[in-house]
Amino acid sequence: MSLTRRQAAAAGLALPLGLAAAGTAHAAPGPRSRTLHIAGDSTAAQKYADAAPETGWGMALPFLLNRRLDVANHAVNGRSSKSFVDEGRLDAVLAVIRAGDLLVVQFAHNDEKAEDPSRWTEPWTTYQEYLRRYVDGARARGAHPVLATPVERRRFDAAGRAVPSHGEYPAAMRALAERERVPLLDVQALSLALWQRLGAEETKTYFNWTATEQDNTHFNPPGAIAVARLVARELLRTRVLAPRDVRRLEEEIPQSWITWPEAAA
Repeated sequence: MSLTRRQAAAAGLALPLGLAAAGTAHAAPGPRSRTLHIAGDSTAAQKYADAAPETGWGMALPFLLNRRLDVANHAVNGRSSKSFVDEGRLDAVLAVIRAGDLLVVQFAHNDEKAEDPSRWTEPWTTYQEYLRRYVDGARARGAHPVLATPVERRRFDAAGRAVPSHGEYPAAMRALAERERVPLLDVQALSLALWQRLGAEETKTYFNWTATEQDNTHFNPPGAIAVARLVARELLRTRVLAPRDVRRLEEEIPQSWITWPEAAA
């Protein structure tokens, strides 16, 4: 399993006035950093040099969070809520998660693939059952689970309307979040509204459209930054994070901040 490196953030934090004052002999230690863990699929995952300019939104999220909040991106291409568990990836996350950490869970793109029994789940039964394993596992370790509906694909009808593509999976996640009292980031609804505002042509500049590829699922740097901004705003709206935990929500994030490391051998 590949875990992302924490992406470097540009600006430092100022010391509290009491600690910065001259003559302070022993600065009191600040609160320990927390980690936001991401469990998900290729739309969130770390991408490497051989995949550039494809960019997962998890690669952009650190630039929108306080530096005391680390991001551990466990998302992996092609995984569903089921296959991520069956391959032992959830166990690996739960082995390192700590009390007070966050676990953001976003699946559905591959749960929808009924032709593949290793990944397929049914929205109102097995999908919810697998999601509950993430919720229960995080809570058993004192961490905070957060469910995120799947980000929308780029899909428009003949009239130019952005069309939802995830069937009943978002509704099933919303229902589970309400029943289990888990914070819900409604990335599906927000991304669909964003694609509608941008329109069919402009959205191409947010997805991995290149000279050789027309990809309506995965993002380039502008698209990943835009979706990460939706996620950060939802974390704030749902009070999962406090205002001090986020930054740059209204600022431009330079595309040059996105980097693609070489894949590990």
